[in-house]
Amino acid sequence: MSFDAPNDDARLPVRSGPTGPLSGLRVLDLSAYIAGPYGCSLLADQGAEVIKIEPPTGDNLRKYPSTLEAESRAFIGVNRSKLGVVLDLKKADDLAALMALVRTADVLVHNFRPSVPPRLGIAYEQLKAVNPRLIYCSLTGYGETGPLREKAGYDQVLQTMTGMCALQGKRGEPPEIIYGSVVDYYAAALVAAGVASALYEREKSGQGQFVGVSLLRSALTMQSARMVWAEGEPKDVGRDMRSGGITGIHPTREGHLYISANTPHFWRALCDKVGLPEFAADERYDSVRKRAQHFAEIVPRLREALAARTALEWEELFGEEVPCAAARTVEDMFDNEQVLAEDMVANFAHPTLGSYRGFTRPVQFGRTPGPEPFAAPTLGQHTGPVLAARKAADAAD
Repeated sequence: MSFDAPNDDARLPVRSGPTGPLSGLRVLDLSAYIAGPYGCSLLADQGAEVIKIEPPTGDNLRKYPSTLEAESRAFIGVNRSKLGVVLDLKKADDLAALMALVRTADVLVHNFRPSVPPRLGIAYEQLKAVNPRLIYCSLTGYGETGPLREKAGYDQVLQTMTGMCALQGKRGEPPEIIYGSVVDYYAAALVAAGVASALYEREKSGQGQFVGVSLLRSALTMQSARMVWAEGEPKDVGRDMRSGGITGIHPTREGHLYISANTPHFWRALCDKVGLPEFAADERYDSVRKRAQHFAEIVPRLREALAARTALEWEELFGEEVPCAAARTVEDMFDNEQVLAEDMVANFAHPTLGSYRGFTRPVQFGRTPGPEPFAAPTLGQHTGPVLAARKAADAAD
């Protein structure tokens, strides 16, 4: 693909609003699916210019099932505020175009298996020679070394491998998947945090460096409280962090309610609010451990009391005195008063999808809140103007 490749949208989006802590930095996002792309979106939220570079076939997430006709909901949701460029890195001209971008980039993120970057000519040592200040983030399934280094890694594969599914399942029953791509999204946070730390270090040393994140590291980082094995303990020791007892989701007259009343203060408030003051005074129930042991005695009485009101009514009655939440759908969050008060939902204009509302601003910055977000790109939407701008900059130099 030449620098003068035609493009349906010859204009680059102009980001309005204040600067962010990463404004002025350029990120090249060669990653696909969720973890790498969303990590780069988190950098874009903080003001960085993020250029998403896809092969001619596009990020495979574009092809995932979606009730949206024009685009994949998953792709739109994890690729906000990026410029879209298509390059075939197996072609010499397109590889040269990438190298031209690398020369002025601050960060490059990819999720290729370890053997792929050297074959493409984009391994860290190869790009370090082009740009010594480059922060190079490699996101893999299992890491850069070891027997599984070349194995493809996916969220639920790593959940199953690392014990998350076994602990999610009920005692004595089969393992259960935790839906919501939690390993991917946590890995995305590690990508953004790792890159930010490397950029901070570069301010002192003037040098770039390699940053490694893996789904395996993400899955085990999420379980650091379980990853403790004291000397002398048997292998099959209880590592379930759930408090048991009354903490959990309970049915009400209408809807379900999650209750967490582990502290003495919250436990007494719960007992008072539901009309069971005798439970608060009973020494058999005066600790989380004891309540877990007497689960079969407490829960039926509690649920009988909860049946008097709806989940929303209990939520209002408990207020700040008992930590709780009525079970809602994610659709309810678009108009949730607290979500809107925190400015977490923005309006986006997309070339094919039209107008839509979506999440933004995962982190608040008081002095540099960051510019307004914009919609994820269509495939190759900004190829022409991005490469033309790079060509013009090279000519000026």
